[in-house]
Amino acid sequence: MRWMLIMQVEPEAAARAAEELDMAQVIAAMGTYNEELQKAGVFLTAEGLSDASEGFRVDFSSQPPVVTDGPYAEAREIFTGFWILEVASREEAEHWARKCPLGPGTALEVRRVNEFADFESDEQDESVREWATKAQEWRAANA
Repeated sequence: MRWMLIMQVEPEAAARAAEELDMAQVIAAMGTYNEELQKAGVFLTAEGLSDASEGFRVDFSSQPPVVTDGPYAEAREIFTGFWILEVASREEAEHWARKCPLGPGTALEVRRVNEFADFESDEQDESVREWATKAQEWRAANA
């Protein structure tokens, strides 16, 4: 099973906590965590994201969709990075999430990544299965 650990930061709380942090120690702790994930064979990928001021949001509530440049003043928490892990169970995903060296003002949302098998059910519409098959082919072609 693949699980995504989504890092969320509450900007004000994280800024207060950062005043007391040694960034070299933070980077070293995160590097050690990533290395531990790799040695355990569960690490698939991880990425950090640039500041929200460089991004934009697309709102599909209307047609055409509305594009708003970041940062997003209404956002209480900002998505700042993620890991994707391949583990055997929800409990194992929780184990690794708890070990992540994050501090005050940050949280992880942990979600299972859908697998192609999730779309192969007899209950699924044929067009859903068709697109899932195409997505599987795309992934194989880009591996």
